[in-house]
Amino acid sequence: MDSDVAPGSRWPRRRWRPRPPLTWSLRMCLYVVWPVAGLLYDLRLRHAERIPATGGVLVVANHVSVLDPLACAMLLYDAGRVPRFLAKDAVFKGLAGTILRSAGQIPVHRGTSAAQSSMRAAEQALADGEAVVIYPEGSVTRDPDWWPMQPRTGAARLALTSDAVVVPLAQWGPQRVHDYHTKQLHLRLRTRADYLVGEPVDLSDLRAQVREGRPITADLLREATDRMMGRVRAQLGEVRGTTPPVAVHPRPGRTAGDLPGSAGAA
Repeated sequence: MDSDVAPGSRWPRRRWRPRPPLTWSLRMCLYVVWPVAGLLYDLRLRHAERIPATGGVLVVANHVSVLDPLACAMLLYDAGRVPRFLAKDAVFKGLAGTILRSAGQIPVHRGTSAAQSSMRAAEQALADGEAVVIYPEGSVTRDPDWWPMQPRTGAARLALTSDAVVVPLAQWGPQRVHDYHTKQLHLRLRTRADYLVGEPVDLSDLRAQVREGRPITADLLREATDRMMGRVRAQLGEVRGTTPPVAVHPRPGRTAGDLPGSAGAA
C-alpha cells in the first residue's frame, strides 16, 4: 500500500507569479474557485516553473475526481496562466453557463453534430497562445487504485496538430474529498493535494511526420497518447512513492465524461 506522501519529500507551497488581466467572468470564477479550493485543499506544487509563462500550453493530467478542476485551476492561475478546461455541456446551463462561456471554458457536446466543435475551440485557444487543460482519460479513472486508466486519443490529436508545449501533470489527493468510485463526498478542510509538473513531452518527431504528410491514424494517435500518459503515470508514481503497475485498467464504454475526437481509436 503506497503512502500519502512521497518518502522524505517536503514540497514547496504555491508561489505568486504575474498574471494576465482578468475579465469580469474570469473574476467571478476566481471568486468561487479560490476560496473553495483554498478550504478544501492544502495544495502542494512541485516544479511550477515548468509551465511556460507565455504561448500555447496543453496540460495533460490524470483524472482522479470530479473536483480535479478546482485545484488544477488554482495551480495554473498561481503559475501565471488562465486555464481553459473542456467540460461537458451539462454544466453550461443558466447563469453559471453564461459565466463559464464568457470565461473561455469549452463545452463538450455529446452525441450531436456539434461534438467536434469543442476540439476546434481547443485548437484555436492553443493557436492563440492560451493554456488548455485536458484529461486524456476522458473521465475519472475507473482503476480501483486510482492509476490512470486507458486513455482516449483526443488529447494526442490536439498535441499533434498544434505547436503547443505539452506539459504532463500528475495529481494526487482530490479523490480523498470526492470518491468517484463510491460516490461519496468527504468534506474536510485542507486535504493535502500534491501536484507534480513534468518536463515538456517531446513530440517533435511525430509532429514532423505529420507536417511531411503522414496521416493521423489510430496508430499515430496511440503512439503520441502513450508517450504523454507514460510520463503522467511515471510522475504519479513519484508522487505516490511507488511504482505504477504495468497493466493499464481498461476504460469503460463512451460516457458523459469522454472527450470528442477519439471514437474508434484503440
